[in-house]
Amino acid sequence: MDALQLDTVKLSEDRSYLEILDQTLLPGTIRVLKIGELKDVWEAINVLRVRGAPAIGVTAAYAAAMCAGRIETDDPEAFYREFLREKEYLATARPTAVNLFWALDRMDRTAKAHLCETVPEIKEALFTEAQKIRDEDVAISRGIGEIGFSMLHKGMGILTHCNAGTLATAKYGTATAPMYMALEHGWAGRDLHVYCDETRPLLQGARLTAFEMHNAGIATTLICDNMASIVMKQGKIDIVFVGCDRVARNGDFANKIGTSGVAILAKHYGIPFYVCAPSSTIDMQTPTGEQIPIEQRKPEEVTEMWYRERMAPEGVDVYNPAFDVTDHSLVTGIITEKGLCRAPFGQAFEAIGL
Repeated sequence: MDALQLDTVKLSEDRSYLEILDQTLLPGTIRVLKIGELKDVWEAINVLRVRGAPAIGVTAAYAAAMCAGRIETDDPEAFYREFLREKEYLATARPTAVNLFWALDRMDRTAKAHLCETVPEIKEALFTEAQKIRDEDVAISRGIGEIGFSMLHKGMGILTHCNAGTLATAKYGTATAPMYMALEHGWAGRDLHVYCDETRPLLQGARLTAFEMHNAGIATTLICDNMASIVMKQGKIDIVFVGCDRVARNGDFANKIGTSGVAILAKHYGIPFYVCAPSSTIDMQTPTGEQIPIEQRKPEEVTEMWYRERMAPEGVDVYNPAFDVTDHSLVTGIITEKGLCRAPFGQAFEAIGL
């Protein structure tokens, strides 16, 4: 199935529940969950049933509107207090992806802007804003994709890490958007060759990006993470596109664990390395990558998740950071929907209005 036909997340017609594609089951099982409780949305974000910074933002916005729609009061101030409680709870689902907080803060601003109105009007404004966030995400991905596509020529080998595809957004993705745009511009799938890092320990590259690219008809090769160096040395890679979860003001950025190693290798082999970043992921209040919190995840993801039997000794210490931070000096450019940014990144971000 073409991944572009799958909705990562959408709100039911009666606005009573979210329909979330359970990405923990891909590629073997395509299952859409119907989630109506805030605690279940929190769980879906936390355990990566929905993942990818833009998709998390859309999910958070929809969830905020859905739950606000159930608050039973006619007093706007009482409504807002309950809305804030639910917003603050949802914000604890994951610490690194700035889009979670960005979307919730945007919904908060919408609620505050309508406090002089009736509660039903506030609720309607929140639903409208959530849908706007989703629609903007699609447009943002297309914008990033068109800029990235302009860097491609037929026959190129493209390396990507983790999944910053349509499954990580409302549609098209960020790091995969240039490839989808190539298809929309009439290129054949064989005109490109995408190499997907498997992306240990959760295998998003193997399970998700390879699933997307292969089913889109693009020539796709899956490699283990520790094979990136040899394919670069052999001249198979002409450009690297990766996504991100947060970009600091100086251009340092957090992405799925292993990204910094890919960037170091690309620098060594002289391969352009581009970050595909919606402007909402650029955090101008965070000076450098040193201030980006890094989520620590359960050791079982490393020792047990993909094995019939535990593959590590019982009791061994496990270090399992979900992300690493890549230094801005390794980045050729950061592609946003507003334009391509190059170093010095702080000035470039200001030039596009951030």
